[in-house]
Amino acid sequence: MTPPLQFAQWSLAMQTRIEDVLTTAMPAESEAPKSLHQAMRYAVLGGGKRVRALLAYAAGEFCGATLEHIDQSAAAVELIHAFSLVHDDMPCMDNDDLRRGKPSTHKQFGDATALLAGDALQSLAFELIASEQLLIPAAQKVTILHCLAFATGSRGMAGGQSIDLESTGIKLTQPQLAQMHALKTGALMHAAAMMGAYSAPNKDIQKQHAVDIFAKAIGLAFQVVDDILDAEADTSTLGKTAGKDAEQDKSTYVTLLGLDTAKELAQSLYQQALAPLEAYSQEADMLRSLASFITQRQF
Repeated sequence: MTPPLQFAQWSLAMQTRIEDVLTTAMPAESEAPKSLHQAMRYAVLGGGKRVRALLAYAAGEFCGATLEHIDQSAAAVELIHAFSLVHDDMPCMDNDDLRRGKPSTHKQFGDATALLAGDALQSLAFELIASEQLLIPAAQKVTILHCLAFATGSRGMAGGQSIDLESTGIKLTQPQLAQMHALKTGALMHAAAMMGAYSAPNKDIQKQHAVDIFAKAIGLAFQVVDDILDAEADTSTLGKTAGKDAEQDKSTYVTLLGLDTAKELAQSLYQQALAPLEAYSQEADMLRSLASFITQRQF
């Protein structure tokens, strides 16, 4: 595994890089309609761990892609994630006033502008992949577009959110909870890694398969850890309202399994994520370190 300092340096470099890509990709605040573009930039820039972008970069480099090959896909998946958070925070969804330590987009700009900002961010994500700035052949672009579209739609993130809304006040079984989070959270994280893998100039089926297994396990692990943090951390640490799921009587891995067993599950998923990387030495170290970061994070 990559030494902690080396991983910290790499992740900071990638976070800085994706921030620059996103800053350039989005319309300027001075461009009309100003309020919409201000809301888009507010929702995306200057916050978040950029875990999905890190997954795209780590998986892409593992499969032989350059950073320039990966940039647009990494930015696109961050835009989709930001759009989902804007909509998720709205009163008709989870109704949260705080995101990344600042007022949610709808609290800052109003519901209508927030709704449109989310829509525009989703559209921009696909525009980036289709653009000439993505320096890969058209066939690879189509594969990446399909991957992201599938992960965003009714059989991915939107479907998981729908199940989540319908399940309020209902105690889900562990398989039902896993299915919901595989769609709501896991699908986009899996897509992020696969989009990076698909960005490589030369197709390596074995490495893509390893990324596929890795990303499915680590995507679910991310949600399990989120549930643990929601139970253990406070609002100022999380940057969003702590204990919101319990308050809304939603099933979580902590309420279903208990805190200790949920932590054991996170560790088990971490090991499942590492398993397909055993055949690879240092070239997979960044993925291993990222898996450790995701499962051991404190906020």
